[in-house]
Amino acid sequence: MSYNRPIVLSIAGFDPCGGAGVLADIKTIEQHQCLGMAVNTSITNQVEDKFISVNWFSADDIIKHINTLTDKYKIDFVKIGIIENINTLHAIVSFLKQQNNAVKIVWDTVLSASSGFNLIEAIDKNKLEDVLKKIFLITPNTNEAKKLSGIDNELEAANYLSKHCHVLLKGGHSEINKGIDFLFQNKLVSKIEQQISKNVYPKHGSGCILSSAIIANLALGNDLETACIKSKRYIETILNSNTNLLAYHVA
Repeated sequence: MSYNRPIVLSIAGFDPCGGAGVLADIKTIEQHQCLGMAVNTSITNQVEDKFISVNWFSADDIIKHINTLTDKYKIDFVKIGIIENINTLHAIVSFLKQQNNAVKIVWDTVLSASSGFNLIEAIDKNKLEDVLKKIFLITPNTNEAKKLSGIDNELEAANYLSKHCHVLLKGGHSEINKGIDFLFQNKLVSKIEQQISKNVYPKHGSGCILSSAIIANLALGNDLETACIKSKRYIETILNSNTNLLAYHVA
């Protein structure tokens, strides 16, 4: 069975309001003319401005659901969102690579919800480095890059992480490079400037949307830098789609 659109799999949490998680991912993936599929890592109880609780699925259950899809479909492009811990991430990524060693994985390194709810607390550096070697790209904001690396300077933190995989350092939370993203790949650093000159309206799930746009653009055949640039333009459109926290998805 073949389709004329590339398949993109989201492995992430379920957000009932649809602003983040697999619902936001699928909206984004489909807007990019890809065929979106999803496996839940968790069921969250949240709305756009409040995160109440999360119920996690075990690594075994997540892998079981992934296996059902990979038994039927050839999946070359995967985005991973919120994960309970590094052990679960390691198990999922290892399974995906066993199924298809050429799979491209983008991990949106969500360590806390935008409302402040912490998701991943402890980080085993050795296990983190091991799993990063199997991932194509991570998309941390400045705070996440610092926490993952243990380095306080955001650019140095991203550079350290890029020894193991490509890194897109998002500038939305940066105090020194506000709104500017930096792509670290193959020892080269590219600056991706924002094009928005008017007011920007923050959105719940913007990191989910950006990472999903990147994996979709990769699935469409774009190189990594082009995929990141196109995705930044998409998220800029999303940010100004309305003045509220939940985005309207527009092509």
